[in-house]
Amino acid sequence: METKKPNILLRWLEAHEAEMLRWIRRAVEIESPSYDKASVDAMGRFLTHELARIGGRVKIHKRKAYGDLVQADFAAPHAKQRPVLLLGHHDTVWELGTLKKMPWHVRDGRIWGPGTLDMKAGLAQVLFALRALQHNGGLPRPVIVLSVCDEEIGSHASREVTESLAKRCAAVLVLEPAQGLKGAVKTARKGVGDYFLRVTGKAAHAGVDFASGASAIVELARQIQAIAGLTGLRPGLTVNPGMVRGGTRTNVIAAEAEVGIDIRVARNADAAFIDRRLRRLRPFNRQCKLEIHGTLNRPPMERKAAIARLFSQARTLARTLDKSWKLEEASTGGGSDGNFTAALGIPTLDGLGAVGEGAHAAHESALIREIPRRAALLAALIAGV
Repeated sequence: METKKPNILLRWLEAHEAEMLRWIRRAVEIESPSYDKASVDAMGRFLTHELARIGGRVKIHKRKAYGDLVQADFAAPHAKQRPVLLLGHHDTVWELGTLKKMPWHVRDGRIWGPGTLDMKAGLAQVLFALRALQHNGGLPRPVIVLSVCDEEIGSHASREVTESLAKRCAAVLVLEPAQGLKGAVKTARKGVGDYFLRVTGKAAHAGVDFASGASAIVELARQIQAIAGLTGLRPGLTVNPGMVRGGTRTNVIAAEAEVGIDIRVARNADAAFIDRRLRRLRPFNRQCKLEIHGTLNRPPMERKAAIARLFSQARTLARTLDKSWKLEEASTGGGSDGNFTAALGIPTLDGLGAVGEGAHAAHESALIREIPRRAALLAALIAGV
């Protein structure tokens, strides 16, 4: 790509800022909570129409229990490079009716509303980056767009498709929100695991027959202390007992109790380490029994050489777009679908979406001034990778 081209793309996108905001508003006002298939599919149909309208060959990956996945292939007949995968999601954490409490609005240089930052503004950047390239010489290489339906709940229904498409591509660019208001892209993410520990004790009357009981709750309390103590045994390792259930009545010694456990690991080797430690747990009270179930849901995105090179390209392109733009990188404890593609060894750069704050929170918002600039960076990366 010639040096001046990124600036041409930026000027085109800045001229279309108002149109981008209208597009994001339409997307935000299609509420699409992960567990509501009909609503997620409504957002998917909107996205399908928009991708097809700009020349994408759309394929719908049908799912029964969750929303459908939307894939769009954009050809570049004269290009010999492998495709780039633009990866995002169109489900949100927000339940139907949230718009009544958090309506779309523009204030203080930001757009506000459920899903603005995570990640419907990112989807807008995909569409408008492709349009900018199409209107300024055409796509320089094939592009695959994939928007999944279940990223916010673990990507169980979409992971296979994501990994299959990524293996065909030279790089993966993930449109999750940037890190912080400085807009850092993400070159490392922790791996995420979900485990459940179930304790079976022995029920008894708490007043009449206390000594014959074995409290699953008391056993679980001791196990939780042991589990929490695993945090920090490896750099970046955190273990969070985050959800507890047990017992039936206060006058009954509990026969059952369980805890849901979130683990985060910075390195893939640490996933096997914590798995072994959890499965080695033994009851303090021998009258109780333990069952542990779970696995690593997302492998860690480790900052390896290919990711470092991709970030270096992005930083150079950002400086070309704006000499004052010092693009930063960051690591995060949160996971995304970029974890899957990076673990396959495919160069992956995450956090290329909108800049803002409040993802998953009532103050979710995105900075307007950054939306065209981030879209221009995405367009330049498509050409420059």
